[in-house]
This record gives sequence, structure tokens and C-alpha cells, in this order.
Amino acid sequence: MSINFNWNPDQLDFHKSVVSFAQKELNQELIEKDRRSQFDQDGWKKCAEFGILGWPIAKEYGGQGLDPLTIILGLEGLGYGCQDNGLVFAINNHLWSCAVSIANFGTEAQKQQYLPALCDGRSVGGHALTEPNSGSAAFDMETTAIRHGDYYLLNGTKTFISNAPVGDVYVTFARTNLEVGVQQGISAFIIHKDLPGLTIEKEWEKSGLRTAPMGELVFQDCKVPADHLLGKEGRGHTIFQSTISWERGFLFASQVGAMERVLERCVSHAKQRQQFGQSIGSFQGVSHKIADMKMRLELAKLMVYKIGWLKKEGKRAFLESSISKVFISESLNQACQDAIQIHGARGYVTDYELERELRDAIAGTIYAGTSEIHRNMIATLVGI
Repeated sequence: MSINFNWNPDQLDFHKSVVSFAQKELNQELIEKDRRSQFDQDGWKKCAEFGILGWPIAKEYGGQGLDPLTIILGLEGLGYGCQDNGLVFAINNHLWSCAVSIANFGTEAQKQQYLPALCDGRSVGGHALTEPNSGSAAFDMETTAIRHGDYYLLNGTKTFISNAPVGDVYVTFARTNLEVGVQQGISAFIIHKDLPGLTIEKEWEKSGLRTAPMGELVFQDCKVPADHLLGKEGRGHTIFQSTISWERGFLFASQVGAMERVLERCVSHAKQRQQFGQSIGSFQGVSHKIADMKMRLELAKLMVYKIGWLKKEGKRAFLESSISKVFISESLNQACQDAIQIHGARGYVTDYELERELRDAIAGTIYAGTSEIHRNMIATLVGI
């Protein structure tokens, strides 16, 4: 399939405005925030005021109503301009795992109730799927939601949940029918942090993405009103498949921006740093690393732009999202490792901030499905 498109002037101006906003407003005291594992509440509010938290949501619910391809370009600009990778990650989780799910599957009443606050930053969204005994086998879940008249009782534990410690609203998955398979027996719910029976019991300390809080949700006879059911009962698997397609396809557009930021820093350093009487960029051991970074960056852009185009045209992008997820996450990891090697000791010490780029990048091969799982999916989708 060939895809021909050009960015129009409005889109290019939009991209520039996102980069400028992020560089000016979101990069203060990052070393200390990372050291303290501090979520940037002020940065979150600024992103909301700029409109980022409502990019994919219709204007009637407080969003911007941007088309998917423009959103891809915006997320790329955000990832390029904002060096707080944890904040960018938290925003993507909020958008694709929570807000878009409610926008796509919620009732009119649910959309009116939750989306305006998710768009204007009053609410932080999350996505509760993973459990202590399930990882890649995400639907081997033990959390149950048993119907009692006009409410459900939820019992179980969700762990490694991004945004959990600072979240307000979580799209949560539970078994509503133990007699059937996961494709019919899982349902999704909109859970508010203040529901009796829900506690946030643990905040995980992480190697990277330290400014994006991660925690554990524990449900103990949590009484959830029936009108908090998202979509129809038993449709949780379908909702998750839709959600993860958006997340995998769009979250990694921000990593493309980060790849470009790392590349530009390496080019600048390779031209300025002198060793043995010449710039280190003149050595093939350095220049070839940079050439590989550039090749991976351009391929990554083509991948996410194709996904944006497919979504804009109303087409599915399951295969493309998995390919993009694996390629971009692994490419960013390699770019960060090479950047540290090119910078030598400067790349390894905290003050130069490249070691944080690598720590943040590593998780990309794990969240939203490991590289191994996605390779299995790609093989299946091509007929193996």
C-alpha cells in the first residue's frame, strides 16, 4: 500500500507550537523530579490548558476534536520538546487507556460526566488490567465483578497500574461471568478513586519513568453502581482490543520525538567534541552509530504516520501498531545506548541526563505488550 500525503501549514504550525510549549514549560528541574519520583502536577495543568489532554476528544465534551494524523504529529512534537518522559507517558496513558475508551464506548451520560474533567485536567485517567498473577496473559484475571441488583461487587487486585497514585478515574476490567471464556466473560467499568472498598495500597519505585507514578489498586467488596459499566456486560475483551490498538499506535509517536531529540544531541556532540586532533564524528565508530539512528528515526516516522493515516480513514491498524511498537521501542533503546557510548563518561553521569533517557526508554519494550508478545502477534497476523 502506498500512502501519499503532505503536512498542511496548519499542521506544521501546530507541531511547532507544541514543541515550543513543551520546551518552555515542561523541562524545569528534571533531575530533581526524577530523583524524587515526583509527578509534575503543574506541568499536567499546563498541558491541560494547552489542550493536549483533549486532543482526541470531541469538542462537545470539552476536547479539541483533532484528527488522528494531526494528533500523531502533536505527540511527536510533545515527545521531542518535553524531556520529562514520565509526564509524556502519563499523558498518553490518560488519553488512550482511559479518555478514548470512555469516548468510544461510554453512554452519553458517562461521556458528559467524565470527559470534560479528563480534558481540562481536573481528573487524571488510568487503566487497570494487570494483576499479580497475570502479565502477558492479561485476561487470566482473578478480579471479579458480581452483579447484585443495581450494583456490582468488585474483589481483586490490579498491579503495576500507571497513574494509579495520582489518578481519579480508572477503566477497570473484571470477570463478570466465570462460566464462559474471556471473550464473553470480561467486562469493563469506570471506577472513581473515591468508591468505598477501593484502596491504592502501593506505589512502585521504578528504574525509569520515575515521574510517572505507578501503583496498585485493591478492591475489597467495592460497590460499583451498575451504570458505571462501560459498554455492555461481557464486552470487556472487545473494549480492551480497541483501546490497546489506539495506545500502541499513538503512544510511540512520542518516542519518535524522543529519538529525534537524542539524535540531534549526538550530532551536536560529535561535531564539537575533539579527540586525537579531530572531531569524534570523523571516526566511523561514531558516525555509523549516528547514521543508524537517523535511519531508524525516519522508518519510525513513516510507521506512525501510516497508523495516523489509517485511523483517520477509519481503518484498522492492528498489524501496523504491533510492528511500530516493537520497532520504535527497540530503536529508542538502541539510540539511547549509542548516545551514552558516543558521549562516554558524560553519557553515564546524571548531570548530562542521557542516562535518564536510557532508563526511561527500557520500559517501552515491556509495557503495552512485550516485544516477544508482539512478535507472536505479528507472526499470527501474517498467517503463521
